[in-house]
Amino acid sequence: MLDVRRLRLLVELSQRGTLSAVAEALSYSPSSVSQQLSQLEREAGVPLLVQVGRRVQLTPQAELLVGHARAVLDRLEEAEADVARSLTDVGGTVRIAVFQSAAHAIVPQALTLLRAEHPNLRVEVTEREPDAGLFEVSARDFDLVIAEQYPGHTRAHRDDLDRVRLAADAIRLALPPHPTRLMPRDPDPSAVLAAAAGMPWVLEPKGTASREWAEQLCREAGFEPDVRFESADLMAHIRLIRTGNAVGVLPDLVWAGEAPSVSLLDLPGHPEREIFTSTRPAAATRPAVVASRDALARAAAATATPAGDGRPPRAAARD
Repeated sequence: MLDVRRLRLLVELSQRGTLSAVAEALSYSPSSVSQQLSQLEREAGVPLLVQVGRRVQLTPQAELLVGHARAVLDRLEEAEADVARSLTDVGGTVRIAVFQSAAHAIVPQALTLLRAEHPNLRVEVTEREPDAGLFEVSARDFDLVIAEQYPGHTRAHRDDLDRVRLAADAIRLALPPHPTRLMPRDPDPSAVLAAAAGMPWVLEPKGTASREWAEQLCREAGFEPDVRFESADLMAHIRLIRTGNAVGVLPDLVWAGEAPSVSLLDLPGHPEREIFTSTRPAAATRPAVVASRDALARAAAATATPAGDGRPPRAAARD
């Protein structure tokens, strides 16, 4: 009989690529992982790993075993979900990976709802970039991820994860509270973006979907943004823009339903990013995951409209 715990190590190795990465993820020592996989080879009666330089590589037989092991792990997760659904109370632990602006805007209210409605449910939230969060849900490090997708930047659909839309998040040009006199009096989206061409910009780091999308937006308007500030922290973006040191693009979600502290102008085409949640299909029916998704959906609906007149204020026309 093949040992399920050792089978999981093989699955982890197929996902993470190295013994040290598996060891770090599962809080084992690399030597312990190696010993357990050697034992699995003896149980299976075939070689599972071959040394290639300083790394190990799965044999064709190991790849076959990984497919069966995934199915076994999914069935075990489904069994746990069935047992949990038989109870009248939602309890246990749910682990959620979330990117920054969703952690700021959606998660606190969702936690308040869950605490009131399911006091025996323990919710653990960790900030992760969307790509990392999706991978780690697939790897069973998390039960649920809140991720984002920018327009025109289609995030690959993972066959091993579902996808449930959570919200549509408008993206706008962000300017200091009192925009420069260079801005048009009656701002047309295309004219406003072109007028921002000569200003200092703050954007997220290179390689992120938001950075690639923003740069493409500017190029379509005929200029390359003068990026003087890079930060993954959108709160830092807001402070730089509010103090007149930069312009940028911000999604509405950063305001968490509160009145924006900078001037906002619509962009050409009124772009929106999609906010969605993903989990493994075997985990999707777990009461804790179902309850978490429901609370997140209600929290997202409550924060979709900033305080005030129902939408972020447009930049004031210059005097």
